[in-house]
Amino acid sequence: MIIVEEVDKSFFELYDKVSMNVDVHSEYKVKRIDNGLGGLVLEEIPVNPYIKDLSVYERAMDYEKEFDITNWRFYMAFDGEKPIGAMTVVGRTEGLNMLSGRNDACVLWDIRVADAYKHNGIGQKLLDIGIAGAKNDGYSQMIIECQNNNVPACNFYKKQGAMLSKIDMYAYYLEADIRNEIQFVWYLDL
Repeated sequence: MIIVEEVDKSFFELYDKVSMNVDVHSEYKVKRIDNGLGGLVLEEIPVNPYIKDLSVYERAMDYEKEFDITNWRFYMAFDGEKPIGAMTVVGRTEGLNMLSGRNDACVLWDIRVADAYKHNGIGQKLLDIGIAGAKNDGYSQMIIECQNNNVPACNFYKKQGAMLSKIDMYAYYLEADIRNEIQFVWYLDL
């Protein structure tokens, strides 16, 4: 039986056991028209398939080392005792650039589903409980970041009604291993 529930930081070790792999088969390329003054066109193109492990960038066990997590909510999905999904929603946190000083918005910091459980509605259940918690906390909008090579996430956020509002082609420029990835920032009205 699958259970999705809010958890606290005592679950971080289990949280980090949930894989955060993206099966990449395509990615969105950004074409600038007239150097961008004429707009941007996104085109999904196939790529040689690979798996990107996002867990190398994101560990719940490290959250408190960098931030005050007082206004953070954590959710997990379990199949019996086995952790199969996890999500973090971040609110009002000093020094969190994604919020741009806003008190009315929260950030979907992390959402992950174990490989064997993908495409079974676990991500939707996690997001639904996270949205309910965000509304309860008084947030009117959720800010979501992903990359152009995470097409499944882009499609998932679009399905939720999120609007792609920012495209930063140089967000990761200083990070050699991901320099060519493009940051997409979505906004979801709650």
